[in-house]
Amino acid sequence: MPTASHRVIRQVKRAGHEPSIHGTKLWKSSCLIIDYLHKNPPEHSRTVLDAGCGWGITGMWCAKKLRANVISLDADPAVFPYLEAVASLNGVATTPLVKRFEQLTKRDLGDIDLLVGGDICFWDELVKPVSVMIDKALDAGVKQIVIADPERPTFHTMAERVINKHGGDLINWAVNGSVTATGALLVINNA
Repeated sequence: MPTASHRVIRQVKRAGHEPSIHGTKLWKSSCLIIDYLHKNPPEHSRTVLDAGCGWGITGMWCAKKLRANVISLDADPAVFPYLEAVASLNGVATTPLVKRFEQLTKRDLGDIDLLVGGDICFWDELVKPVSVMIDKALDAGVKQIVIADPERPTFHTMAERVINKHGGDLINWAVNGSVTATGALLVINNA
């Protein structure tokens, strides 16, 4: 997990790639998802969608540890040079997809087993698109959804809506180690 000071990340930045929707660093909620999946291996993980991927570390972990085919989704195409650099450092590859959450279709989600997303509901304007993405994912047959956040009010609003509609669990989670992070996980099993 390179930081912004890693030489490869600095090279990408010097090349003029500047993400505009907060895809400028490793978000700690990714570590919450990785830890959760490590301790609770998913039954179905052949194909993973890393929603709002940014640098894509969660998807890369899934590619490496779960041997998953990973689709890395982000609305900001400027994150993908960072994603490619991090993927190269980790010896994995993912398939980039430039779309907003609300643009995903049932067809896009039809082959997905596991949908993950860290720090993806940080604005009021994202509550509805994230909720709709989850609705579509469950309707398309996605087996498990794991969304992590440091417990912003917007995340809790979205999680409450989704749990009231579909069920699921809101779990407090923390990791301590090379990265320290706390937050909540929205976990929905649809298998």
